[in-house]
Amino acid sequence: MSLDEAISSLRQGRFILLHDDGKRENEVDMVMAGEFVTPEHIARMRHDAGGLICISINHSFASSLGLNYMHDILSKSQGVDAESKKMIIGTAPYGDRPSFSIPINHKNTFTGITDKDRALTISEMAKLYKIAEKNKKQIFNSEFKTPGHVPLLIASPNLLSERLGHTEMSIYLSSLAGLSPVTVICEMLDSETYTALSIEKAKTYAKENNIPYFDGGELVKYTKEH
Repeated sequence: MSLDEAISSLRQGRFILLHDDGKRENEVDMVMAGEFVTPEHIARMRHDAGGLICISINHSFASSLGLNYMHDILSKSQGVDAESKKMIIGTAPYGDRPSFSIPINHKNTFTGITDKDRALTISEMAKLYKIAEKNKKQIFNSEFKTPGHVPLLIASPNLLSERLGHTEMSIYLSSLAGLSPVTVICEMLDSETYTALSIEKAKTYAKENNIPYFDGGELVKYTKEH
């Protein structure tokens, strides 16, 4: 599918399937804009994709909320001894550092894990981005709790020129679509092979369900040209 079709799908509150790169994770994620998420979307990601359902946000939004990468939080924590800090991931097998920050729940959730609860947490994060208040950090601290059931991912400051992950690609696509830089991503897994869903199977799923399949390599080319 073309870039225009992927952008159009996101604007309509629909899913896209996004492949990162064969030299990186080589995985396909279900992706959609956070501002449109409903419990039905979460249920479908849970059932059809099966991976970890995460919120991706851009770096400036994360900074305004006082959020940091988990590896930095743990590295600087006095509550983690030197021996335990050896567990902290440096470079992942796919070539860069994970983009994980803290996992959150919205204060009005119960357990935080149900489809309704996770949809609420995600949609409220998207709403927070649009609030005109300058002190979003205070609102974030009062409206959300951690640890929770929706992991937050922080995109690199320079997006694709710095890191070619689903986090950065989804945020860049949302910016091209004129949407809030808050996306939901979930890896597609294969219950038959117990591995990531193959590219061939992902393309078949996309075709059968009328969901745009987009190769992230095309997005990298677009950034170089523009």
